[in-house]
This record gives sequence, structure tokens and C-alpha cells, in this order.
Amino acid sequence: MTDTAQPIPTLADIEAARETIAGVARVTPMETSQFLAEILGSPVHLKCENLQRTGAYKVRGAYNRLSTLSADERAAGVVAASAGNHAQGVALAARELGIPATIFTPVGVALPKLQATRHYGADVVLRGHTVEEALSAAKDFAAQTGAVFIPPFDHPAVIAGQGTLGLEIVDQVPDVDTVIVPIGGGGVIAGIAIAVKGMAERTGRRIRVIGVQAENAAAYPSSIRAGQPVTITTTPTIADGIAVARPGDMNFPIIRDLVDEIITVSDDDVARALLVLLERAKLVVEAAGAVGVAAIMAGAVQDTGRTVVLLSGGNIDPLMMERIITRGLVAASRYIGIRIMLPDRPGQLARVSQVISDAGANVVEVLHTRHGQGLVISEVALDLSIEARGPEHAGEVMNRLHEAGFRPEQLTN
Repeated sequence: MTDTAQPIPTLADIEAARETIAGVARVTPMETSQFLAEILGSPVHLKCENLQRTGAYKVRGAYNRLSTLSADERAAGVVAASAGNHAQGVALAARELGIPATIFTPVGVALPKLQATRHYGADVVLRGHTVEEALSAAKDFAAQTGAVFIPPFDHPAVIAGQGTLGLEIVDQVPDVDTVIVPIGGGGVIAGIAIAVKGMAERTGRRIRVIGVQAENAAAYPSSIRAGQPVTITTTPTIADGIAVARPGDMNFPIIRDLVDEIITVSDDDVARALLVLLERAKLVVEAAGAVGVAAIMAGAVQDTGRTVVLLSGGNIDPLMMERIITRGLVAASRYIGIRIMLPDRPGQLARVSQVISDAGANVVEVLHTRHGQGLVISEVALDLSIEARGPEHAGEVMNRLHEAGFRPEQLTN
């Protein structure tokens, strides 16, 4: 069976949800970031939902929704489709409530997420190569078996459960002025907006809510312009957890009416943010969970007072983390590629290495070839991967090479 249309949740619904999920979802820490505060010009706090059970906020909405099921519905079980956080949230909530759960995931789901979902006791079915294909299979399963389909964001009980984050934010930072939240389908920002705006109204204050999307999967800006949810064509993004092609039907009007601003960030922005969170805050955050930090670092957020940034999840595959860290180093000019055309005679590589060493940089990879690259017969191409300390140091390395008589070209990839 599937859910029918229901009223938009209220602040009272979110307060009730907090009582419902209290024994399952943790009240996650609120950390401060001096580094981000210096960039923004106001205090910055990090709401660490990456430290939540299952590694993301999704368990809040999933448990709240499953708690509303009747005895017959619980006996029929639940079904969901997800490539990650929603799967784990539903699986844990179902286990806690003693409800059978079936989760459809794409065939290529990351192994850690697959293992975690099974560990929570769900029956995991690999189906299709995209979330959309898994979603279709889950809905077919619900129609055939009578299991209750649990949507990831487009349901009032799910929104209310996610909105408990807003209550915690105001409790932990009572004088918050701005809250920055990632947006995928819109469930968490819709709930947070209802909560913080409602709490602010009670005290005669104003709290701004800013949403952030990955620019390769930003369905909300075009939908806001159109006045209704529209489906976009997404392109690959490292923030795959918020790569949703169409806003939720219930989420859209809440976000349209309550969210003050929606901005987008690039994959390079996100990679830099993940690197900073690792180095400065000692926090492991998935790409989708770091877009708020990326927005501050990219200068896309104006100083609007004391700011809380939601780190919405920390479920990142180690192999993907390695790739993203490398991309972050490149984006921050701490890992650069240089190509130099050299005369094909002994000692040239040693000369180049000495110049780079004298500039305080480190060569980590070398490709030396006589073939291709438009070379003449007496030339070789030298491709170097170099560790630098940032843009200024990278520029210094390039200047030193020029001064030594070389013609270095910084590679874009």
C-alpha cells in the first residue's frame, strides 16, 4: 500500500515527533568552527548529524513514520528504496519496532551501505542500476504484498521526524540567526524550517533558513521559478545523497514559503569543504552533508549573524573518500599537475627536481615520455604531480621553474 495525501506538519507535530523518537535518535553534538567563522565573519556552529545512529538524520523521519503504523500495517511490513541513508534509517527503525523491512537498492550500491542495511536486519534486494529503478521495484513490491511504502522525504510524519533537528538547533544555539541545510528532495529542510520559524515566532525573533544544493542536481531553483515542482536532468555529482531530480510534492510549498534562499555549490567546492572538515574539525562527513560548509567557503553565504550548518550525514565509502580528498587537494592547489617540455638529454629531470625541492614542494609522481604530446624528435614531455601548500606556494613553484629557464604548464586535471 502507499501513502495518501495528508496535511502539512505543524510545529506541534514536530514537538510530538521529538517525544516519539527520543529513545532511538540521539541528540547529536553542536560544535563550533573558528575557521569558518573567520570566513563568514560571524560565529559558525556545526550540527553533527553525521554522528547520528546509522550515520545520518534519516532515522528520525523513518522511526517517526513507522511509529504511526497500525498493527495490521506493521504485520504487513514496510518497503523502501534507497542507495544509502534512507535504507539504513528505515532498516534500523523497523528493527527497533519489530517490523519486517524490505529495502530495494541499485546493484552498484556502496558495499559499506549494503552491509550496514543488512546488519540492521532488513531484507535487501538489489534491483536495477539507478535509484529510480529500485524505487519502481519497491512500489511494485508494495502493491503486490501490501507492505507499506516508506518515502524518503515526501510524507508529513517523515518531515516532522526530520524537523526535530530544528528543535535541537534552537535548544543548543538559542540565539541562532541563520540555519544552513542541504537539500535533496527537501524533507529535512522542510521540517527544520517549520521548526525554527515556529520557535522564532514564539519569541518574536527571526531565523533565516538557507538551502544548499549541488549545482549538478539542483531541482529547487528551477521549480521555485516555475511555481511548481519540475523534473530536471541531473548530471553526476559527488554529492549523490542529494541528487534528486524532482522536489517532493509536500516539501515544495513548505520550502517555497519558509526557506529564505537557495544556493548551489560545485563539486570542487564540496571537495574542499570535506578536506577542511577532516583537517580542521576532525569530522568525517559525506559529500551531500558538507554542502553547507562548501557554501560558506565559496563565499556564497552572506554574513547574517550566528550561523548553524547542518552536517547531515557521514556515510562515505572509503574509496570515494580517497577520490574526494584528492579532488579537494587539487581544488585547493595543494596537489598540482605540471607538464614541462625538455631537451632529450641526461640531467634534465634532476635539474627540474632540484628547482622544485628548493621551492619547498614535493614531487609525488613522474611520467617521462618521448611519445605523443606533439613532441619533436629531440624533446621529451615531463608530467609531474606535486604537493604544494596552497595557491600562493603553487604559484611560487611555477615562478621558480620559469626563472630556471623551463616552460611549465599547469594541468587542469
